[in-house]
Formats: sequence, structure tokens, C-alpha cells
Amino acid sequence: MADELVHRERLSPNCNERKLPISMVVLHYTEMENAEVALDRLCDPQAEVSAHYLISEAGEVVRLVPEEQRAWHAGQSYWRGHRDVNSASIGIELDHPGHALGYRPFSDAQIDALVPLLARIVKQYDIPRANVVAHSDVAPARKVDPGELFPWDRLAEYGLCLPKPEKLERGDPFDNDAAFYLALERFGYDITDGHKVVEAFQRRWRPERIDSQIDGQVRAILFQLLLDRDRGLSR
Repeated sequence: MADELVHRERLSPNCNERKLPISMVVLHYTEMENAEVALDRLCDPQAEVSAHYLISEAGEVVRLVPEEQRAWHAGQSYWRGHRDVNSASIGIELDHPGHALGYRPFSDAQIDALVPLLARIVKQYDIPRANVVAHSDVAPARKVDPGELFPWDRLAEYGLCLPKPEKLERGDPFDNDAAFYLALERFGYDITDGHKVVEAFQRRWRPERIDSQIDGQVRAILFQLLLDRDRGLSR
């Protein structure tokens, strides 16, 4: 399929048929030396990994798997009832050294290329903002990407993901940690690994401090997210 937002194709063999309609986008970083090294791996049949798109730091968009196919990007993962996240999602890899090779801010050119691509995908498949998520959101026990420096606020400006709640209506709404975990699960997370899921929540919603501790601020943020959702404000 022709797409003016895609600069070139390098099709990966690592895909198969979807079992679910598209309802999510999962954002990743490559954590590799450069885009070409990442492309080699994403197209290597031995690696058994892929994504639908890779965006280089210079802003080049490469299609690896057609959107109608199931790319192998999320691995063992879960979000809002879906355990086969790969079948329900489009995966976008961002060329980036990641935490292992020198974590740094994402380039403006890369985000400038991501925004229109994501906007087209979200509109085409009517994807809720709450379902534009990080790899760490769907696999908190295993993954931390794209990490605390990813500019979610840029995407939120265009209505492409949920914004961080600015006004917290209640200071500390949960009586105990168990209630917080149940609320996390209700929001969409897999809570099997308690510390890791709190870290994932903080990485997305309070990136300035990631300590895996359940405190009043993270409780208030989660409660506000659920309030907004129940009021129909956070589709």
C-alpha cells in the first residue's frame, strides 16, 4: 500500500495472520547501535522479531510488515484484556540506543515523523487514546521502553495519547496497596509483578521519579485517570 508518510520498505519475514482487529499501537525503542543494525535484526528470520514500522533518528520511516499482518513486536504481553497484543496492535520501533547504550532524548526529526504516521493510524482504525501505549505498559515485568524521556506530551498535544492529568481531584484515594493494584488492573495493566508494574506506571505518568514505590502522588494520578475514563473523557 502506497503511503506518503513511508520513505521505503524493507519487508520482514517475521509476521503471520492477525486473530484480532487492530485496536492498539505499541511504541518501542530499538536499543541498538543504529537503524540499519536494527533493521537487520527485525528482518532476520532467526531473530523472530519484527515491527510494522521503524523510524530512524533522522526521521526516515521504514515499513517492515504490512498493517494487515501480525508483526512480532510485543512478545508476552497484556493490555486491557488482550493477551495477544501482537494480533491487536501496530508496533512502531524508534531507532534509539536505549538504556543499555546511552539513554538520551528522542530526536525532534524522529518525533516529527512519528506524529503524522500515528495520526493516520489512529484515525484509520479508530484507536482510543488510552490504547496508544509503551512497550513497558504491556510488558512491565520485562521491558522499560521507550522510557522516561519519551515525549508523551508531544503526542498528547495532537490528541494521539492520553495526557498526564493536570488537576488531581483527590489527594490519596486508595486505602491500601492492594486497592491500588486492583485499580491498576482495572486501568489495563498486568499486575503480576507488583514492583515492575508500579515502575511502568511511573515511567509513563510520573517520569521524573521512578522508584517502584506506591505513594500519594501515583495513587492520585491513577485515580484521576480512572475518573476521567468513567466520565467518558479519556477514550
